[in-house]
Amino acid sequence: MAKAPKNAISPTRDENYPEWFQQVIKAADLAEPSDVRGCMVIKPWGYAIWENMQRVLDRMFKETG
Repeated sequence: MAKAPKNAISPTRDENYPEWFQQVIKAADLAEPSDVRGCMVIKPWGYAIWENMQRVLDRMFKETG
């Protein structure tokens, strides 16, 4: 019998997306909690990813009007 694959992050994305997303951000060390409730401080690597996402989306918006 094949074993079910183990997930490094619990819960899974299907079980609880918001908690899964927070765990991914924490595991990847992209951001850290802030003193302000509900806010996170984006670290340089996380900010670089954010800038690339903005660049790609901006280009897509301009191409489609």
